[in-house]
Amino acid sequence: MLLLNPKKYARFHADAVSRDLVLKTIEFFEKKGLKKIKEDDQSMIWYDDFLEFIKKEKIFAHFLTPAAYSRDGGRWDMYRISEFNEILGFYGLCYWYAWQVTILGLGPIWMGNNEAVKKKTARLLAEGGIFAFGLSEKTHGADLYSSEMLLIPQDDGSYRARGSKYYIGNGNCAALVSTFAKIAGTGEYVFFVVDPQHEKYECVKKIDTSGVRQAYVAEYALHDYPITEDDILSRGEHAWNSSLNTINIGKFELGCASIGIGTHCFYEALNHAAARSLYGRYVTDFPHVKKFFTESYARLIGMKLFAFRAADYMRSASDEDRRYLLFNPVVKMKVTGQGEKVVALLHEVIAAKGYEQDTYFEMALRDIGMLPKLEGTEHVNMALIIKFVKNYFFEPVDYAEIPQRKEAGDDAYLFHQKTGSLASIRFPEYRLAYTDVDGANVLVFKEQMELFRALLISAPPSREQAENIDYMLAAGELFTLIVYAQLILENSRIYGTGKDVLEQIFAFLVKDYSAFALQMILSHDNSAEQEDIFQKMIKKPVKDGDGFQRVWDNVHALKDQYVMNG
Repeated sequence: MLLLNPKKYARFHADAVSRDLVLKTIEFFEKKGLKKIKEDDQSMIWYDDFLEFIKKEKIFAHFLTPAAYSRDGGRWDMYRISEFNEILGFYGLCYWYAWQVTILGLGPIWMGNNEAVKKKTARLLAEGGIFAFGLSEKTHGADLYSSEMLLIPQDDGSYRARGSKYYIGNGNCAALVSTFAKIAGTGEYVFFVVDPQHEKYECVKKIDTSGVRQAYVAEYALHDYPITEDDILSRGEHAWNSSLNTINIGKFELGCASIGIGTHCFYEALNHAAARSLYGRYVTDFPHVKKFFTESYARLIGMKLFAFRAADYMRSASDEDRRYLLFNPVVKMKVTGQGEKVVALLHEVIAAKGYEQDTYFEMALRDIGMLPKLEGTEHVNMALIIKFVKNYFFEPVDYAEIPQRKEAGDDAYLFHQKTGSLASIRFPEYRLAYTDVDGANVLVFKEQMELFRALLISAPPSREQAENIDYMLAAGELFTLIVYAQLILENSRIYGTGKDVLEQIFAFLVKDYSAFALQMILSHDNSAEQEDIFQKMIKKPVKDGDGFQRVWDNVHALKDQYVMNG
């Protein structure tokens, strides 16, 4: 089963400790119960009980300490980190948020040169500490060029930190806050750590948000906070790269959290609809409801296949193979966007029930829309994605096939990532994923893909179009779906995904692709040849009534398979 079911948990783990920590986490939330989770959410209560649990079981320490700094067999393993994102999202995004911003806060530390701070961080994690990432500012957001936080040199060789940061998770009580700044007078970039308990650190306020209500999203200020070389993690280009590489890791987590949210919503909606009778029929007997649930299921499976395949590429990354730099922003942009679609489809079924305060769904409606907009908007990630189009289609090189990477291992490369030179990143022949795949909708999508390549050859964007960011971002949606389909196909072989399910996945991919092609016609100026190719891209998925019914039967059989403890 690709879908997470905490009541019938049966996932692969490379070691007994990892399995035990996941089972304890599930037990913590199931014992807490949905009613208490919702009460805490509505009251915006800080989750001391969750943090005490993390401290007691040393979960963050075990999962987020690289092997070189762990005393108890911990490691930084993106396979199990990916799944833990999914589990925390399944129970509540606020809990995931504490984990997510800890990952971000740890990034510049593990990437830095300060061994003393690394050893201190490992100790603080073992003591139950959480961390924060001081990058964004109120006026400039994540525009690093315009950062106003300063380190001001002093006569004795020390510094004073002056400035503020905004929208910083865990900023109220982090063990350490990794803070990005510039050195006054030189403009050199720098990362350093500060302690929120220090008298020169001011937690200005909690920024209340409609989602993740329990989390503490802070504005903090440093008032001539004393900094020495002992607090500095990195400088110059190293500091700049640490900020970008941390986000490369952190943005991936959002897609896995979205999978968890969508999966819980799926169970809750299915249980409700299957038990509700209208006009003498169960809601799940209505044809349109069957379609909503089947498409939601197919989109969830597609999200899971893509995200966990992208994790394989992260774990296999090296200076010679940085394909993850394409796949990660697709996880961030496309998987989180698919999560919104899944919740929207399910909401069409349960309607007003989704607003009731005692449901998980009500919380998910507020939270799911946050994920595409954190760690860079969809547009920012799309601008990165389209940089890879030329090499993806026209500069193939041979690579050894990447296997499923679920073995225990420390993914140390992520803290020593090569940066820049995106034009040097190459890909194998893009059609390889389609070898020996003969599903009708897969073949329709392949036709759409080949039309995109033909467009690039015979009618590429003009100079004016290429300089129009709106045009390029819209065209990038077509390319993104091609990349999305590739990894889904690759992982469907690994997981043995049935042909019927794969056909339902590609049915929505064909529809989505057609919709984006139509938008290119309706919303943008194109040449006659471009318009003709966009017209040809608009295709209907092939209907397979028997295949649809078989998938629906499997979907319907999931009713009452998971109900969270009350």
